Amino acid sequence: MSSVSAPAVDGAISLDSRLSGVLGGRTSSAFEKAFGMRTVSDLLSHYPRRYAKRGELTALANLPLDENVTIVAEVIRVQERPMRARRGSILEVKITDGEGILTLTFFNQAWRAKELVPGVRGIFAGKVSDYRGALQLAHPDYELFEPDAENAVVPGSAAAKNWAQTPIPIYPATGTVASWQVQKAVALALDALTDVPDPVPQRIVAERGLLALRTAYEYMHRPEKDAQWQRARDTLRFHEAFVLQAALLQQRAASRAIAATPRTAKTGGFLDRLDAVLPFELTADQATVGAEIARDLADTAPMHRLVQGEVGSGKTLVALRAMLAVADSGGQAALLAPTEVLAGQHLRSIVKMLGPDLSADLMPTLLTGQLSTAERKKALLRTVSGQARIVVGTHALLGDAVTFFDLGLVVVDEQHRFGVEQREALRAKGGTPPHVLVLTATPIPRTVAMTVFGDLDVSTIAQLPAGRQGIESFVVPLADRPGWERRIWERAAEEIAKGRQVFVVCPAITGKDREDDGEEAEQDEDGAPVRPIANVESVTARVRADPLFRDARIGMLHGKLSSDAKDEIMRAFAAGDLDLIVATTVIEVGVDVPNASAMVILDADRFGVSQLHQLRGRVGRGGVPGLCLMVTSAEQETLARERVEAVAATLDGFELANIDLELRREGDVLGSRQSGGRSSLRLLRVVSDGELIAEARTAAQETLDDDGGLSAHPALAAALARRLDESERAFLGKS
Repeated sequence: MSSVSAPAVDGAISLDSRLSGVLGGRTSSAFEKAFGMRTVSDLLSHYPRRYAKRGELTALANLPLDENVTIVAEVIRVQERPMRARRGSILEVKITDGEGILTLTFFNQAWRAKELVPGVRGIFAGKVSDYRGALQLAHPDYELFEPDAENAVVPGSAAAKNWAQTPIPIYPATGTVASWQVQKAVALALDALTDVPDPVPQRIVAERGLLALRTAYEYMHRPEKDAQWQRARDTLRFHEAFVLQAALLQQRAASRAIAATPRTAKTGGFLDRLDAVLPFELTADQATVGAEIARDLADTAPMHRLVQGEVGSGKTLVALRAMLAVADSGGQAALLAPTEVLAGQHLRSIVKMLGPDLSADLMPTLLTGQLSTAERKKALLRTVSGQARIVVGTHALLGDAVTFFDLGLVVVDEQHRFGVEQREALRAKGGTPPHVLVLTATPIPRTVAMTVFGDLDVSTIAQLPAGRQGIESFVVPLADRPGWERRIWERAAEEIAKGRQVFVVCPAITGKDREDDGEEAEQDEDGAPVRPIANVESVTARVRADPLFRDARIGMLHGKLSSDAKDEIMRAFAAGDLDLIVATTVIEVGVDVPNASAMVILDADRFGVSQLHQLRGRVGRGGVPGLCLMVTSAEQETLARERVEAVAATLDGFELANIDLELRREGDVLGSRQSGGRSSLRLLRVVSDGELIAEARTAAQETLDDDGGLSAHPALAAALARRLDESERAFLGKS
């Protein structure tokens, strides 16, 4: 796409207008492919990532190296030549201010020769660099003067100074759509845009001193001074928080408006029988959260609760007690796990906690996509007949063939946010909507919980059960101490010699599973060879060949193995038939082997903070202390190294959650996209905007509680429609 030109615009243009009507079909297709934009709203919400300074006007005679400069000059010569090392061409443009000469360099942009012709004058801005002893500007920004604007090219003129002082918006761009093309497209949209209704009620706009939405868009994309875009950013940040919280609150209200069947435990029933045989007392947190869940289950509105707690804090037990309360009322419970390994682990754990008598009465059943035809048929029959009061499985539970007799509770385990679409699929499987309980072992800061899980009630289990041993964590910095590598394996062998078991975790399965594609990934910027990523296959072969592990029983586990193979390996490890297991993060959550005392995480800098914390939680679960060695080749003072050192420094998952937010800085603090578009934050930063998010939630609640509710605020309703995806709109429509 070489240019952005205005098509004929017919009729009024609003935020919901298609981009094709403003930019033309070809350009709008390029923008949709590059950024997923379809409407004017999508384009105007593509905010600049920064604003460049053109700098002070500088004479060519005294250009400072490596600084941004702005020059008024005339083009005197243009030359195109092919590149030597690769395909493509270089356009070199010589400019002069009458005293000195400077070269402008453009790669693969020969088309610029049509406008940068000798004799043309303008203002050129960019960073000065040195190429083979000559100063140049590579890919400079420029604006050419009209032929009759003679006074504009005079250094020091008002026009030159104004242009030099105006902030330049720099947009997120791609290889096919450059920042300047986005800027021109935004200008076309703003020029064509008519009325822009404000989703934030006028009362709140006045109270907070916000800009009108149309003005905010203008100042954000076409500021004349820094103060304008700064004020626009504050307004649009509040808009984003307000609309997001209104969407979550609306969804929360809609989900609670549907009638559910109250579920309460019976005296002497399944729950009382379990509590009577538990070999330990519930922690205070477990008891408190259990009471909150019991209160929700007894209500006529469906429960939507998130339980967060440290690894090993007893979330599964709390969920099981909720399942038994539902079973006491004649209903069934379904537990959704993200992987087959974890589903199998959950089933075994539940059967163990229930004991033989309760298991025989409740018949916990596994239902996954890897079952044989005969096993699947038996599981489906138990589920539809109500014989299985507890059904554990993967997302295979959502299939059309799965029918429940009376589904009363859905428990979703670990990180997989239960989206609207899945809730609706399960809701349709019961006569009344089931209660929903979401579990996560990833501690969530309050601002993230409010932003991502704003439609759920949140409970926290912070205490660990009595008797848990501590975990010692150490960073093994191979960049500083390459000689320590041998000690890693000696330490693992020492644990095995004590009769304990060891996890070794790798970020890849094979040597081909590189995170970087292409041949250049084999060398760094200085031409030095890049250390290969640790992978399960090569590490397993290496350990088996090491004399230290001559008598050790070694297995490997990863996601490409069949379900039966994975299950067999985990059973063997849990039973003590394997001493060391080399695995990927398939063992990150839920795997419980009390005799596992040590974990070696290779290339630990390849994992996130929460992942490292989750992995570490697999050891120290029995009567022996845990040891976690986080091996990294990351250099000191790099973000990757900071991440590993932060995890090693504390076992407090809630502290790590906040550290994670800080370390991610401007990254996607919410991780992968959740249901709909709710995690695609543009201006909000949950690490720093917690107070703003809370204020926006209060304002949104007051607005929705007004007489007439959402119907009294059509601009907010329109903003919500733009914010929510189709499945969320369908859910709200059905409610």
